Amino acid sequence: MAKDVKFLELLSKSFPTIQAASTEIINLEAILNLPKGTEHFVTDLHGEFDAFQHVLRNASGVIKRKVEELFGPTLSEQQKKELCALIYYPELKLKLIHAGKKSKKQIDDWYRINLVNMIKVLEVAASKYTRSKVRKALPPEFSYIIEELIHEHLSDNNKHEYIYCILNTIISTGSADNFICAIAYVIQRLTIDSLHVIGDVYDRGPGAHKIMDLLCNYHNVDFQWGNHDIIWMGAAAGSLACIANVVRISLRYANLETLEDGYGINILPLATFAMQVYGNDPCACFKPKVSVGDEFSAKDVELIAQMHKAISVIQFKVEGTVIDRRPEFGMDDRKQLHLIDFEKGTVEIAGKEYPMKDTNFPTIDPKDPYKLTPAEEDVLRKLQMNFTGNAMLHKHVRCLYSKGSVYLVRNSNVLFHGSMPLNDDGTLKELMVAGKLYKGRKLFDKIDEVARAAYYGEPGTKMKEYACDFMWYLWCGPYAPPFDKDKMATFERYFIADKDTHKESKGAYSKFKTDPAVCDMILAEFGLKGDHCHIINGHIPVKTIKGESPIKANGKLLVIDGGFSKAYQSETGIAGYTLIYNSIGLLLAQHAPFKSVESAVRDCVDIKSFTKVVETVEKRTLVGDTDMGIKLKEQIKNLKELLAAYRSGIVHEKTDLLRNK
Repeated sequence: MAKDVKFLELLSKSFPTIQAASTEIINLEAILNLPKGTEHFVTDLHGEFDAFQHVLRNASGVIKRKVEELFGPTLSEQQKKELCALIYYPELKLKLIHAGKKSKKQIDDWYRINLVNMIKVLEVAASKYTRSKVRKALPPEFSYIIEELIHEHLSDNNKHEYIYCILNTIISTGSADNFICAIAYVIQRLTIDSLHVIGDVYDRGPGAHKIMDLLCNYHNVDFQWGNHDIIWMGAAAGSLACIANVVRISLRYANLETLEDGYGINILPLATFAMQVYGNDPCACFKPKVSVGDEFSAKDVELIAQMHKAISVIQFKVEGTVIDRRPEFGMDDRKQLHLIDFEKGTVEIAGKEYPMKDTNFPTIDPKDPYKLTPAEEDVLRKLQMNFTGNAMLHKHVRCLYSKGSVYLVRNSNVLFHGSMPLNDDGTLKELMVAGKLYKGRKLFDKIDEVARAAYYGEPGTKMKEYACDFMWYLWCGPYAPPFDKDKMATFERYFIADKDTHKESKGAYSKFKTDPAVCDMILAEFGLKGDHCHIINGHIPVKTIKGESPIKANGKLLVIDGGFSKAYQSETGIAGYTLIYNSIGLLLAQHAPFKSVESAVRDCVDIKSFTKVVETVEKRTLVGDTDMGIKLKEQIKNLKELLAAYRSGIVHEKTDLLRNK
């Protein structure tokens, strides 16, 4: 009882009177009966900033549907497209309108029409939220005016002139452009209540740093780490193996924008070293994967190939050291440098000898192949200083840690990037982590703990060193949940022509993710039971072009990696899936490739999206039916206890606090 009284005394500081507590109970009870907010699920963004920001701005087509439902035949198709483009890209669209050199009267008329239409869209977007929540989303400079406009109606004869006076004054004072931008971003914000990023923001595309900038400032976002995120997190923590992999992948895809422009990583020491060691080497196996439209001279490509080879050899050496240091990782088969016959130019893989496509290894000592040369060590240490001392990278990595985790359970869905490790019979597989065996949810919890120790652990401690090595294991280790393949065949792809050696066999999860019983078992592991529970993954691109469906196990599991990354679009045939979960059910959006921001603004070309209803609910889902509802009900229970304490005299009202407020 004493503990309860102490808690109620603390609670009374926030609600110092019977009236204050009663008012909050009324407010919370009312919120429970609002429709649940819309959740937006995305995954495997892989640096494709332009396409991702468009999907975020148009809410996977939700805004377009709202405009269609609201205006229907009252606006032409072109007018609806123009309105959507204005909501998505207000600054750019306004710039284009002004460049049209219309007269002041034409501009003013355009303002009036579009202000009225945008206010109508905003009314719909705001309708499922309390006034308090909407108010918090409004920019302070226009908060009062926007509130007045969305809560009054032009059809009300008593307020007709009042509303038009507000609109005309906005225009006459030169505030229309700023006001339109403010409304557009409030529409975008209120259309999506929360955003779930199910892994792999980084690598391949050029704009991962821009995506992270956007997401770190997003109003409500969470991350479930993918292996491509984890390798950057490990690099920021100082892992040499992670650093080498991050730099190698950036060079493989000629993606220097994120590395150099985004984070200012100095690769000049690597470039100097590569030119000195591989200056006469064509490095044919290391030509970067250059996308159509990329502007690289032949000299640029040559230098990138040389750096690519240099860091790859360094990576294989460093990884060999980690494998020797951590035998529990079970990755001896990933050490190949000692299997090279340097005289014959062959390598022995799984007992079979293969000719090598490249035999020039001036920095490898056949007697001690995993030892770094002094020059290689110098390059690696300079890169390590760049990663561990990088303010912008650390801002983004701290965001991944503070808003992210290995998995998330939210509103009857469990979200994780890659897989749940399983045995060949479909049961949960045990993995050794930090000297102990774990499986299922406890395994994910332990991985989360170790991942945080890699970044926040005390430098020089055994736990910090182990955790940094484990981040590399999570990137490419067999059975690692974010990866879950038997190997990452990097060495084989570079040096062996026989494509049989390139195959990476998926873990047992890939086989059992179509089995409803196994999916039910995994859901139960996270405390989820019932017909409307789902596992939501990314990681493995769904080959839509070959007829594969993202909906597995009778709808219990959804794989929404459809190829945001241009590198995968030839395999998937589309440009990504996203998922919308609103009060009436689950909607899966399948997207066509994004053309350009310029085209979206100038020609009002939206991403073509095909939306499929995955699941509908018989009764509209309210806030009271969600995880947030559980928290609100607990708050209501506590407030009712406070009311009883006030009325019985156990706790006294604090009218002095009310006066001070």
